Amino acid sequence: MPGFFVESNVVVLGLLASLAAGLATSVGAIPIFFTKNISKKLMNCLLGFAAGVMLAATSFSLIIPAISSGGGGIKGATIALGGILIGGFFLDFVDKMFPDTNLMAGPGKNHDNLRRVWLFVLAITIHNFPEGLAVGVGFGDGNIAKGLSLAIAIGLQNIPEGLAVALPLLRENYTKLQAYGVAVCTGLVEPIGGLLGVGLIQVAKPLLPWTLAFAAGAMLFVIAYEIIPETQKDSSSKKAIHVLLLGFVIMMFLDNVLG
Repeated sequence: MPGFFVESNVVVLGLLASLAAGLATSVGAIPIFFTKNISKKLMNCLLGFAAGVMLAATSFSLIIPAISSGGGGIKGATIALGGILIGGFFLDFVDKMFPDTNLMAGPGKNHDNLRRVWLFVLAITIHNFPEGLAVGVGFGDGNIAKGLSLAIAIGLQNIPEGLAVALPLLRENYTKLQAYGVAVCTGLVEPIGGLLGVGLIQVAKPLLPWTLAFAAGAMLFVIAYEIIPETQKDSSSKKAIHVLLLGFVIMMFLDNVLG
């Protein structure tokens, strides 16, 4: 009986920790409620910063852990290679299958821009699932300290991701409440991954390197194909790249310091 309660508490803790990490996106999106009349130049810089954050998260939170959890060496690198390509081609397939998507579109909204925005939202959502899975696996292994440290690190990383999701929606004239709601929803896939990781560790653990690499491929496709080109359409393009570099190094620092 005591063993049952311990296992039950671990499951609850894993679920709550991954939920808290996922909801950190809602914290990151809060600044949109205090912005008014954002200029195109400033929006490009903010998107550039978001792209840098996501490039660093892809590298240090997804690809490196995918190689490590896949066994390292040739085996881990091969799994990462396969997962990245599958994730990238999957997003390319989604992009081709839904070229005219107009989710939540209203009068005067550019459907082509909306397609790009929602592709980015999808990639962020995909990327959040394996993070929740990683937290759940940490708890499922019985290492509560490891699970909590992972949840804290991922939660802090999710803060700028919430802003990265909300800003493009704001740019397409969504209301602040709509943009905030979507940002919150992208983080809610993390507790799903967390529950799977902590409750079905024997199944989830072998899937972890593949899901991490798949998410990395999806993110790389969207960042390279949609987000960066979007910031390079006017005279502020070089500033956007400078801010991208800033976003990258800040996220790299946080990821490695928080470990």
